Amino acid sequence: MTDTNKTATLTLDGKTYELPVLSPTEGPDVIDIRKLYGQANVFTYDPGFTSTASCDSSITYIDGEEGILLHRGYPIGDLAGKSHYLEVCYLLLYGALPSAAELEDFETRVTRHTMVHEQMHRFFTGFRRDAHPMAIMTGVVGAMSAFYHDSTDISDPWQREVASIRMIAKMPTIAAMAYKYTIGQPFVYPRNDLDYASNFLRMCFAVPAEEYQVDPILSRAMDRIFTLHADHEQNASTSTVRLASSSGANPFACIAAGIACLWGPAHGGANQACLEMLREIGTVDKIPEYIARAKDKNDPFRLMGFGHRVYKNFDPRAKVMKESADEVLELLGVENNPTLQVAKELERQALDDDYFVSKKLFPNVDFYSGIILEAMGFPTAMFTPIFALSRTVGWISQWKEMIEDPQMKIGRPRQLYTGASERPYVDVENR
Repeated sequence: MTDTNKTATLTLDGKTYELPVLSPTEGPDVIDIRKLYGQANVFTYDPGFTSTASCDSSITYIDGEEGILLHRGYPIGDLAGKSHYLEVCYLLLYGALPSAAELEDFETRVTRHTMVHEQMHRFFTGFRRDAHPMAIMTGVVGAMSAFYHDSTDISDPWQREVASIRMIAKMPTIAAMAYKYTIGQPFVYPRNDLDYASNFLRMCFAVPAEEYQVDPILSRAMDRIFTLHADHEQNASTSTVRLASSSGANPFACIAAGIACLWGPAHGGANQACLEMLREIGTVDKIPEYIARAKDKNDPFRLMGFGHRVYKNFDPRAKVMKESADEVLELLGVENNPTLQVAKELERQALDDDYFVSKKLFPNVDFYSGIILEAMGFPTAMFTPIFALSRTVGWISQWKEMIEDPQMKIGRPRQLYTGASERPYVDVENR
């Protein structure tokens, strides 16, 4: 950020205050209110922090009006189309695309850390078999600090690096183990000869009784899901990770906090909600009825997976995800899956409907990712764990950036107090 030499003037109770205006490399200018409370004894009021910049960051930029998503300056379409997930991980962590040698070294380091401590296997048995995979992941990731004591000192740059690699490497293993545990199958160990996405698919779907071959189309689709969800600026879970880390908490605890926040249906559960909507519609012949309901302002029904809170034009991730969805459905077919049949026809009818086109309610990344994961055979309960696995590198990149920021201070939002003023205490016998 840079000082623009501009100021914003606030007049309050006859007094005038000059507030500096800061300029980012992209996006709107920002009014610096850090000294406002000390000077004027007032706070600002911004529920949800939707108009507040809580930090400076050089990782991700979003322009929702124009449908732009950049990671370190690179458009998401280029990254998802030309790179793979671990290459994007390197970019987010270190700020630049890696050379061939740097990428090989990074991939090797991640691959060599994919196994989890053997005692952690017993940790899973403490959960009920019907536990939600997100509940398991929250607990297991938080417990990593009890197993990996040599990477919890946030003041040590080397320990921060080791913790970062460990979480990126082990999150697919933990997510797959959570899935296997809930369906009663044995854990499948990672293999170092497979790429990141293929390894995850094998750990989820292989069984000891037979060999499992990963289809390259499914692996590529899985890799794109990881890439397209890798980071998304200061969303709720990322802000949670930053707030937790501002207290000096260890990195595993901070990422566990992010997972817990992501579990919320308003955040990470969007693709699951989309699939549940498709199942509610049920059959292709009912689509016109539900489209009519979506247009009715008096009907609470909404088409899930269409439009986006941030993107007011189109979701730049959706185009790439649609390509993967088409490839996966062509490979696996939709003939015997009524949910996928409904999804394809709903997409077609909505894109041909002037109402949705005029309001720019296009299918978003959650619509297509849900279709892909359903086609692959994942239950909806695994959609959010896969989101968490994808977003881990974004959380870690934001965590590292914050820890290394000399301006870091513990987060302490203020409030607009609306409770009772001070009042005398009355003993219980006199109430």
